[in-house]
Amino acid sequence: MSKKTPLAVVILAAGKGTRMQSSMPKVMHKVLGLPMINWILNTVGFLKPDKTIVVVGEGMDDLIAAIAPHEYVIQHAQMGTGDALKAALPALKGFIGDVLVVLGDMPLLNPASLERLIAARRTGADTGISVLGAQVGNPFGYGRLLINKDGTLLAIREEKDANDNEKLVNIVNTGAFCLDSRRIERWLLNVNNNNAQGEYYITDLPEVAAKDNMSTRIALVGDPREVCGCNTHQELVDLEAIAQQMLRESFIDDGVIMQDPASVYLHYDTQIGAGTLIEPNVYFGGGVVVGEDVHIKAFCYFEGATIGNKTTVGPYARLRPGAEIGQEVRIGNFVEVKKSVIGHRSKISHLAYVGDAIMGADVNFGCGAITVNYDGFEKHQTVIGDGVMIGSNVNLVAPVALDNGAFVAAGSTITKNVPADALSVGRSEVKVRQGWAALNRKRKNINK
Repeated sequence: MSKKTPLAVVILAAGKGTRMQSSMPKVMHKVLGLPMINWILNTVGFLKPDKTIVVVGEGMDDLIAAIAPHEYVIQHAQMGTGDALKAALPALKGFIGDVLVVLGDMPLLNPASLERLIAARRTGADTGISVLGAQVGNPFGYGRLLINKDGTLLAIREEKDANDNEKLVNIVNTGAFCLDSRRIERWLLNVNNNNAQGEYYITDLPEVAAKDNMSTRIALVGDPREVCGCNTHQELVDLEAIAQQMLRESFIDDGVIMQDPASVYLHYDTQIGAGTLIEPNVYFGGGVVVGEDVHIKAFCYFEGATIGNKTTVGPYARLRPGAEIGQEVRIGNFVEVKKSVIGHRSKISHLAYVGDAIMGADVNFGCGAITVNYDGFEKHQTVIGDGVMIGSNVNLVAPVALDNGAFVAAGSTITKNVPADALSVGRSEVKVRQGWAALNRKRKNINK
């Protein structure tokens, strides 16, 4: 077995995002709820690199915190991608192997595409560089990859420099490169800034390498949507839409049924089991895990919740962080559950609030019932055993416990523990005054 070639990754993330009109570094803007830089770090993590270096700008403390514990270097004077890679050279000192260079604002890159890029660099001893390309329908605005007859790269031609024939090329540069570490420093020294921007670009490296009798190979991404980046808020909106669509397609391929996929909003860490049916207008925030064969009805909002197999939720239900819903449970319309465990086959059918509770199996939690969990200073827990029947419009004032099989009459306010199989009634005495309503109406008419 051949020895594994060491791999270092350099992520270029120093861009200030000036066109986004934001004080936040560009790569800290979120896609599917996760900063773009963390997408890239997760992606390159699949490659198990020997070291990962992130190039940041001055004063980007939030970015530095977000990439911890990965190594970072500062690009002090931001003068292009070549200058950014040059800033990483001290961190690469003594490293022998492949150096993968990726942009920090391409969150949808697939590890498989990067593996192809690395494999292309290792094609032969005369291959010094590989470039990741994408075949697109409309190449306008992109740098074109001009290819020799033998499949190697001739040059990367920017839109403004391309002639009419070159503009017809639809294989474009994505900004990702893989380079032989032993030659990077020397090649970068031969990159000049004789361009309109007065900056140094890594796109010049293939031509520099050619003068060193080293060729550049091309690898293509599996899906052109992987290499969508953003420089403006509108492009961030477009990127979010693409990411949402790609994630929806992945779930649908895995057996999730969406009646109106475009109206379902997903989070980067959403998990949904096969056979689950999702009706329109459902929002998944962070940390949501949905089992198999679940039915999620329209207009539901979830965050930090777990939903068991064959459970029905909604419409108009909200599951907040810490909601752990068991199997074959029914959560109905206008029900909110927060930091509570709901046992198998229990029913909370409508107009209810359950917070800071442990509910057993086969419980019926009636319409308008709530757990009164907050005393103005602290939250308190409600414990409900198996098979408990809770009538409509019940207030369970925590801390309180209802043992197995207990029955709470409708309209009750319960402040004491209820034993197993006991009936608990907490109502005020009803007083009836015959004729009072008629006399009251008569008094009002006299006063008019």
